[in-house]
Amino acid sequence: MAAGKRGAAKSSGAAKAVAIGAVVLVLGGVCLAGVLADDDGGTTVLPPTATERADTVPILKRATDAQGICYGWRLTDGTRVVNVGSSLGDGVPAEGDPRCPRWVQVAAEITYTAESSESEDSALVGVEGSADLDRSDLSTVRAGLARFGLTDDAFLDDPGWAVTRAAVSLPLLVAEAGAASPAPVAAATPASTPTPLPDAGNDLWRDRWGYLLTAAGLLLLTALLITVGVVQRRRHRRRPTATATPAPPRPVDAATGRTPERG
Repeated sequence: MAAGKRGAAKSSGAAKAVAIGAVVLVLGGVCLAGVLADDDGGTTVLPPTATERADTVPILKRATDAQGICYGWRLTDGTRVVNVGSSLGDGVPAEGDPRCPRWVQVAAEITYTAESSESEDSALVGVEGSADLDRSDLSTVRAGLARFGLTDDAFLDDPGWAVTRAAVSLPLLVAEAGAASPAPVAAATPASTPTPLPDAGNDLWRDRWGYLLTAAGLLLLTALLITVGVVQRRRHRRRPTATATPAPPRPVDAATGRTPERG
């Protein structure tokens, strides 16, 4: 009987140990997964947003039509391509496309390191172009990106925004370097002679009309009160004043020579 109880106690203790061990393993796995998830999320290079890509492509297309050079961008995370695009469309590179014999693109390679690593984040940004373009001109274009705030820190803070912003800046910088003619700026011509604007009037009345109306109302009220006061004063002066009638003398008693007292 005692042996059976000891065996049951041992089985119960072993089951508790197994349960505790399973709980420890599960908690350890959850913690490790959280650490790995945070580590991976902090080192991921995000592509440009859909809005940024949709806004960039039409601008590059207009510049290509005007200058005859295709413009684009390429964003990479080491050897992994994060996003590409050009005046041909989102996801379509300008480099190597037969429709673009002349092309220029921004190439940004972003590397994020884990917080536990001793290495620092890095951004390698360059401007590439077709073989007919002078390398010194491309270097000038690359240096000009800093004028628009597109430094290495900007690429590290927001790679997607920075690479599309740099691509939009390429047509102007290429023209300044002398590699292409400036893109014409479309100026809208009025269909008819614009109607002249009405007379604006005096600024004093337009800006301070409320104060002027208030002052005029106070002046009118003051004049009205003064008029009422003058009229009332004149009426008061014209009104006759009542004179006091003297009381008749009291009769004197002839016998006593005294004035009789009133009863």
